[in-house]
Amino acid sequence: MNRIDHPRKPLVVGIGGTTRAASSTERALALALRGAQEAGAQTRLFDGAFLHRLPHYAPESVERTGEQLELIEAVRSADAIVIATPGYHGGVSGLVKNALDTFEDLRDDARPYLDGRAVGCIVTAYGWQAAGSVLTSLRSIVHALRGWPTPFGAGINTLETRFDTAERCSDPKVVEQLATVGRQAAQFALAFGAQTRAGDAAAPGGASPASLAGIFALAD
Repeated sequence: MNRIDHPRKPLVVGIGGTTRAASSTERALALALRGAQEAGAQTRLFDGAFLHRLPHYAPESVERTGEQLELIEAVRSADAIVIATPGYHGGVSGLVKNALDTFEDLRDDARPYLDGRAVGCIVTAYGWQAAGSVLTSLRSIVHALRGWPTPFGAGINTLETRFDTAERCSDPKVVEQLATVGRQAAQFALAFGAQTRAGDAAAPGGASPASLAGIFALAD
């Protein structure tokens, strides 16, 4: 009898939140991860409380805390990422940026930084101006880390939208937008995995970057 290989579910890692428990940013991220789960992914969340325990990233130091190593290993094994940040004075929060700076430890990996991974971007802000500008900034950071920002990014105006619980939001359209971010991240990971397996089977060199150009079209 031939053995049938069932590929594992892709892992989507969520990173974000604030120093305040149950923040709008963290709840928005949870809704996005739920969308990823519905698309067939397994998920893991690094919330604001976890990020708050990370020390300031110091590239000149070789010592890492248990939390830093835990984050690095999770991102290393991830197939896609979703990042959620509040917009603070026109920029990504220091809490989230410090976590992203920690990815420098991935520079020598076979997949350096966020290479080959889709990254969903979410910004919460008390007004539309910051939501738009910070979303653009976050996508630029993802590009610098060699990640592929998903086609859809969510900017949430918390002046108009309330997150009553981790499962409830006052605006159904926002719920769908956040689910779209998570779905696209998961669908990219699924498509990338299928393309890579097909490339590995067809040629020793595996899938080339050019052969992956249409993945987002497949996932969207």
